[in-house]
Amino acid sequence: MKMLFPDAHLKTQRLNKFPVSKSHWLVGSWPLGVIFFLMAFAGTAAKAQTADGASDADIKGRELARQLCDAPPTESFTNTGVLQIRDGKGNRKNIPVSFKTIAGADVWRFICLAPETKAEILIVHKAGQPNEYFNEAQSQSEAQPLAAAEIYQPFAGSDFSPADLGLEFLHWPSQKILPKPTNLKRGREYTLLESSLPNPATNGYSRVRSWIDKETGGILQAEAYDTQGKLLKNFEPKSFKKINGQWELEEMEISNVQADSRTRMEFDLNK
Repeated sequence: MKMLFPDAHLKTQRLNKFPVSKSHWLVGSWPLGVIFFLMAFAGTAAKAQTADGASDADIKGRELARQLCDAPPTESFTNTGVLQIRDGKGNRKNIPVSFKTIAGADVWRFICLAPETKAEILIVHKAGQPNEYFNEAQSQSEAQPLAAAEIYQPFAGSDFSPADLGLEFLHWPSQKILPKPTNLKRGREYTLLESSLPNPATNGYSRVRSWIDKETGGILQAEAYDTQGKLLKNFEPKSFKKINGQWELEEMEISNVQADSRTRMEFDLNK
């Protein structure tokens, strides 16, 4: 899977440093196809207030989220891989999956398929508009839209939900740049973005914090909190591989800290 991360110098690299590509991930799994230079969002945000009461931190947070979720993929392609699932009891299973990105200037689609479990999700992205989620991927005209609570249900029995795969938190109304508690995250300069939702679904997230690489705009790590404000999920990209001169994401992991479960998504980059 093509995603955007910072520099690395080895053909296969695990995360201490991140590779650079021409596209990037944001808590899901599809390429957005553009490099963002986030110098304006670095450092502690100013406390100045605008006429409508929004702080500088809010304004910069909204603009950053808008840029990240409105960037279309530059090309259509398909990735295949395996969901390596370990539940809270230690049981393990592997689920083959495929992810198809269909590029478009103003509308682009992301299709998630797990034939073994008959799981199908279609996510439709429209520039400047909320995501649309459907329970089938083959025909949008026949597919049923998912309700708000359904987008947080597990995809193919994994710790990933449709909302995770669609980076739903970037479409929330409240986005804010937070002061940085440390100078570096995983060895990289970053911007700390907090996305929050006033009235989340009972099984959804109330806020998501994402550490965004200052140089490239790739997500270094993300944390999702439940409706009670307790940490629920943690996302981390794990390893990368250089394919035709470009770094691509090879493994990423999401863990549910409350259920003590974990899902690692491993992509087949040899095809």
